[in-house]
Amino acid sequence: MVTEFLLLGFSNLQEMQLLLFVIFLFLYLVILIGNITIVTVIILEHSLHTPMYFFLGALSVSETCYTFVILPKMLTNLLSLLRTISFTSCAVQMSFFLGFAATNCLLLVVMGYDRYAAICHPLRYPILMNWQTCRVLVTTCGVTGFFISILVTALVFSLPLCNSNKINHYFCDISPVIHLACGVTYVNELFILICSVFVLMVPLIFICISYGFIVSTILKIPSAEGKRKAFSTCISHLTVVVVHYGCASFVYVRPSSRVTSVKDQLITVTYTIITPLLNPMVYSLRNRAVQVAIQKVISWGEFPHKTI
Repeated sequence: MVTEFLLLGFSNLQEMQLLLFVIFLFLYLVILIGNITIVTVIILEHSLHTPMYFFLGALSVSETCYTFVILPKMLTNLLSLLRTISFTSCAVQMSFFLGFAATNCLLLVVMGYDRYAAICHPLRYPILMNWQTCRVLVTTCGVTGFFISILVTALVFSLPLCNSNKINHYFCDISPVIHLACGVTYVNELFILICSVFVLMVPLIFICISYGFIVSTILKIPSAEGKRKAFSTCISHLTVVVVHYGCASFVYVRPSSRVTSVKDQLITVTYTIITPLLNPMVYSLRNRAVQVAIQKVISWGEFPHKTI
């Protein structure tokens, strides 16, 4: 029986290990600095104490934890000859990775609903998105995400893993691990596919429906300036949604392959590194209100104590 795994990662790119380490380390630091800055500013600046920025802060926290589960181990392995991970550590990594990933998917749905309520029902918005509702929605996303992750992780590691201990990936993902099983995996893979559809495709359908109503409402706005402002509050969210759901769906919602290709790993890099990078850079730092709040925090002499 397997007691530890060997993470092959980018071992086929030996001559590029140091370059990859530098690139991924830089991106990881940008992700950490960007998301921590966004969360800090949202907490300190009173004008950002609204549902939209509350959900954005929750997404930043979740994505920071999400990258912390994967990237430090990947960076260590890029400089190490011994790229092993214990059976228990692999299961824990998969559980937390899937938990935060599912939470991110569900938070994007909640953020889409928030934009729908703000644009389509502006007069009822304070009632629809009161603080109690916001807290319940965020808590529900986290609990649901980790319930699904525990279920999927149990389905994967309940199988006898005895074919090999070499994981052809840079972290313990579902497909590379389950393909080490020496038993019948059909039933387990079917349930995992159902969970993947529930986490990826069902939320995407709800987001599309929300934006269908949003676009219909925006087109009825008489002024061009009003339309521009309404669209500007949605475009960044849509950018993150397209990248996140598009890449994740390609990996998880498709017929199972017995081999994890280099293309699969590169696509995985997109939603484990690029998507968390998009959150602070595209979704937040381009927002004028966030820019002003950051300037206030940096300029301590101009930062009013009453906003703390």
